[in-house]
Amino acid sequence: MATATATPYRFFSLQVVRTRRLSPSLVRVTFAGQDLKAFASNGLDQSLSLFLPRPGQEHPVMPMEYGEGWRQAWIDTPEDVRATMRSYTLRALRRTPDEIDIDFVLHGTEPDAATPAGPASRWAAGAEPGDRVVLLGPAVADNTAIRFRPPADTDLIVLWADETALPAAAAILESLPAGTRAAAWLEVPHAGDRLELINPADADITWLVRDEGPSMAHDAIRAAQLPSADSPYAWIAGESGQVKELRRHLVRERGIDRQQVTFVGYWRRGLTEEQLRAQAE
Repeated sequence: MATATATPYRFFSLQVVRTRRLSPSLVRVTFAGQDLKAFASNGLDQSLSLFLPRPGQEHPVMPMEYGEGWRQAWIDTPEDVRATMRSYTLRALRRTPDEIDIDFVLHGTEPDAATPAGPASRWAAGAEPGDRVVLLGPAVADNTAIRFRPPADTDLIVLWADETALPAAAAILESLPAGTRAAAWLEVPHAGDRLELINPADADITWLVRDEGPSMAHDAIRAAQLPSADSPYAWIAGESGQVKELRRHLVRERGIDRQQVTFVGYWRRGLTEEQLRAQAE
């Protein structure tokens, strides 16, 4: 499998230039800023850290410089003051002008929501042009925060993503050349969250809608007739429990080499990102 080069990162000071509601659960926020001239990425599932201001703040309270010790300096800032950090993936990068898109999932922003929205959903639901954020992202295009790396001899791409990983899955699908054999399962909360995706590879895309019944990603993939392949590669991302279950199926029941299964837990049911990060440390 291809390996990534060593990765320099940096902070990017950005501001919102526009927002667009994509579906009941997704809003796209477009950011710009002079710093983006130094932003470099090959897209796909490029991981980013986004720092948001606390309510009442005009800008995120952050360490002044990126470098050794920045994280401890951020942690040492009082919790009710320091910027809120959340992990996202790059949806798109454009030049002339320099802009990036990040798609946010809106959980709990509706008035009758059983579970209140988290800080990123609340921020994205009310984002307006001029709102300021800080992004921790790559200064080189080939970097270790891109995990989708199929080997050169891959003859079948298998994807699964829930709504949190949908932006990355969509970017991956857009990148696949015509003639690439691919099968994707995309899981979303509502029927209206099924997006029109650019699909040059003509991948076989199956939408799994939770409103239409309980989540059955494992059953749907287990029942699928995948094309025969000598060197399949799988990318699965979303809720950690589902990711682990699907990886186990692909390796043990489908016989895909575990080294050819990229799996990423974007979130874990019942835990905030702060709690998940604390467990990983």
